[in-house]
Amino acid sequence: MTYFKCKWNHSFPDEPIALYAELDEQRWEVRKVEVFRDGKMGFANGEREFGGSGLGLVPTPPLAEIAADPQFEPVEITQLEFESVWSEAIAHASES
Repeated sequence: MTYFKCKWNHSFPDEPIALYAELDEQRWEVRKVEVFRDGKMGFANGEREFGGSGLGLVPTPPLAEIAADPQFEPVEITQLEFESVWSEAIAHASES
């Protein structure tokens, strides 16, 4: 598995400002967390979607390709970092 975080620099009020993803060997999203400007979080996996989030419909491009667009700032993260954000998103959903 591969894990990454991507900041999205924009001014759209209803779109996430950060995305965290767990990717399989073919770069398909397995789990995803989206963080919104107001602090709300959405997430998705193969069994559940919350907060308007869903898994990608195509494999995720390489980080260098994503970074070629100046509005995106992708970085690889550890599994531990991803699991921490995933747990936070699940807790956030149970509080809603």
